Amino acid sequence: MQPEEVPELPEEVAAHLREEGIEELYPPQRAAVEAGVTRGDSLVASVPTASGKTLVAELAMLSSVARGVSGSRSDGSEAPPSGSSGGKALYIVPLRALASEKKAEFERWEEYGFDVGVSTGNYESDGEWLASRDIVVATSEKVDSLVRNGAAWIDDLTCVVADEVHLVDDAHRGPTLEVTLGKLRTLNPGLQVVALSATVGNADVVAEWLDAELVESTWRPIDLRMGVHYGNAVTFDDGSQREVPVESGGRPTAALVADALAGDDDGDQGSSLVFVNSRRNAEASAKRLRDVTADHLADDERGRLAELAAEIRDVSDAETSDTLADCVAKGAAFHHAGLAPEHRSLVEEAFRDRLVKCVSATPTLAAGVNTPSRRVIVRDWRRYDGEYGGMKPLDVLEVHQMMGRAGRPGLDPYGEAVLLAKNSETRDELFERYIWADPEPVRSKLAAEPALRTHVLATVASGFAHTREELLDFLDRTLYATQADDSGRLETVTDDVLAYLERNDFIEREDGSLTATSVGHTVSRLYLDPMTAAEIIDGLEWGEKHREEMVRALAGDAADATPARDAADGTQTGSDPESAGFQRASELQSGSSSDDSDGAADASTADADEAETGADGDATASSEQPTYPTALGLFHLVSRTPDMYQLYLKSGDRETFTEVCYEREPELLGRTPSEYEDVRFEEWLSALKTATLLEDWANEVDEDRITERYGVGPGDIRGKVETAEWLLGAAEQLAGELELPVVPVREAKKRVEYGVRDELLDLAGIRNVGRKRARRLYEAGIETRADLREADKSTVLRALRGRRKTAERILENVGRKDPSMEDVASGDSGSESTGEPPDRTGSAPTNRPQSESGDGDPEEQASLGDFG
Repeated sequence: MQPEEVPELPEEVAAHLREEGIEELYPPQRAAVEAGVTRGDSLVASVPTASGKTLVAELAMLSSVARGVSGSRSDGSEAPPSGSSGGKALYIVPLRALASEKKAEFERWEEYGFDVGVSTGNYESDGEWLASRDIVVATSEKVDSLVRNGAAWIDDLTCVVADEVHLVDDAHRGPTLEVTLGKLRTLNPGLQVVALSATVGNADVVAEWLDAELVESTWRPIDLRMGVHYGNAVTFDDGSQREVPVESGGRPTAALVADALAGDDDGDQGSSLVFVNSRRNAEASAKRLRDVTADHLADDERGRLAELAAEIRDVSDAETSDTLADCVAKGAAFHHAGLAPEHRSLVEEAFRDRLVKCVSATPTLAAGVNTPSRRVIVRDWRRYDGEYGGMKPLDVLEVHQMMGRAGRPGLDPYGEAVLLAKNSETRDELFERYIWADPEPVRSKLAAEPALRTHVLATVASGFAHTREELLDFLDRTLYATQADDSGRLETVTDDVLAYLERNDFIEREDGSLTATSVGHTVSRLYLDPMTAAEIIDGLEWGEKHREEMVRALAGDAADATPARDAADGTQTGSDPESAGFQRASELQSGSSSDDSDGAADASTADADEAETGADGDATASSEQPTYPTALGLFHLVSRTPDMYQLYLKSGDRETFTEVCYEREPELLGRTPSEYEDVRFEEWLSALKTATLLEDWANEVDEDRITERYGVGPGDIRGKVETAEWLLGAAEQLAGELELPVVPVREAKKRVEYGVRDELLDLAGIRNVGRKRARRLYEAGIETRADLREADKSTVLRALRGRRKTAERILENVGRKDPSMEDVASGDSGSESTGEPPDRTGSAPTNRPQSESGDGDPEEQASLGDFG
């Protein structure tokens, strides 16, 4: 089938596809068209990676937008109503990175009048601006939040594409995708749903759930050979072998990467993607393989890689950034969730361009991001699983997703996917377990209580169900209900969830009706797990109830001001501060002197000689009443919620953070569990460790010091900061609604957002300033926005290291009438005239484009919000 033969596809789209070299549709694409995908019929496409699923989605979306209100489906039913501009399509992805990638891919249709938009963050927004877009790309969480916030344009949808729909099997993402598709179909009767999936064991069940036609295929545009390396050869599934000898003392992975780079008879190099089971192994693998890839680089590639390595170093000051840059300079890289987003995107782009020859990655890279290679090496097919109690074999579906990355049409003559075996028994096991095995069927995870309590509240608050019977009827249209043999389990869990929501005043039940309370509506709109909201509310109310005694404890004004901590026997501790196990706030302060320009004090867990820029600034001299709740207390509160992934306690951490816990106990919003309650106490300390990381960030501690101190990567810091900012913003709204103190919560949120102490909040909020520039301006005597508007320009320029364009933009952003630096003599600009190099110490990363961040200064920008 040729593009011009596709029914209801705009002529200009068909012509463009031919210009791209698409003369014939792939067999799965042709099958999708024959099943009515361009006529508005719902479809599940279960086909291998690289078999053209995205084009199937584009055909559906473009024909749906073009058809608009005038079209009808192949079965004679009318298309759902749409906006005045015609139809409207939504493309749902599982990951933010994939959303950006797909938006860029779809933007090529804008020249034909199809406007494209993307939305992934800000769960409180209704995304009104997206109403003018014909195609919207969003994560499933964002779409769910849009429905909760009443986005009017959702009613205009004519086509929804669910990419990677097999992820309904994922315990974290799956329930949201499942419920969101159910809500969209309820809001838009007759909505066309196109679900794109990897090959799974029960695609027919997924199609039944979505009332869709099924297109199932194992066809690929190029050969994928799967095999196992053992000894000195790879044995493939067709019985053939390829000799890949391993030198004595050598590693099979290195030999396979070198073999791919050597190429075939035509000399064409092949890239390799190596999957390992941990971040540490990914980095260690890349460091070993860089010596292999370095031998296969052309001179021009070395120069380009050197430039890329320099760009990677400028993203972050953390050691991870330098390690990655060192690997990339030699043609290798690693990829995992601990990297900053810009690190990951730079690696992915360079790998797609075949500039980076080999990437060692954790399985996160197999989740849809476009990173094909000539050879995929699944080095580690087991991964540690705490519930399993050891190293557990990966699922067939996950390994097949990794293997599917092998081979890219138009660049590779074939793809090879290789597992590694140390003996003949393991080789035979790998063939049975993965090479010859079918992927597992996907199973709904909706009935798990953590997922259900979130979606039950949202379903009630959004008006999809007004009674228990209507709620159960809605849930009966989910994949779980389609698969369930025992419908009673879902009903039982639903009743438990309703009881929990009622007990926490999120819903009210009267005469059989279900109604969300005002707080329940807020919790749903803020996209919080109800258990997170309950924890935040309890903590804020506890703090207000014990405010007087905690403030006295922090100020050290009364010997009997003890925190209400559970003793080992469950009783409250006495009035003796020593028996309470904490120090007074006055003793906790580092006693920084007035001539200490940095205001340095002890950072949360740092030694005195490691102190950076001061304590958190919440506790004050005993002559003043300290701020309460403190920033640390609020950081700890949000860190112990289900919506925050806490840092693990490593060897020695329990002792360290037990000491921190008792030293700073008056700041913690709630009763500290007894040390004898092992699980609760460890969770409390894990939250405290997470909170001290956030406090270090808000105390302007350098990012490289944070990564070293907590054993995390730049991406982990970003994730914790973004989550804390979201949860503190939610806490601020909940505090306001419940008439609890709001200002301390707002200040803690701003400190996390900008990564600064209290005194810099005003300056750090100015566009293009950030934490490092704010600190320099402050030390130059410019303490507020008003000061900046009136300050001597030469003082401003010196504080900004002589960067004139940066200074002009900042002055313009703060509202100065005459931001020009033309009249400032170069001798007044500090480092610019003296040749002083930029002070890179402790620089915070940015992946803001240079056009937005002043002069492309790699040292600047403090807010981790700049990462995304």
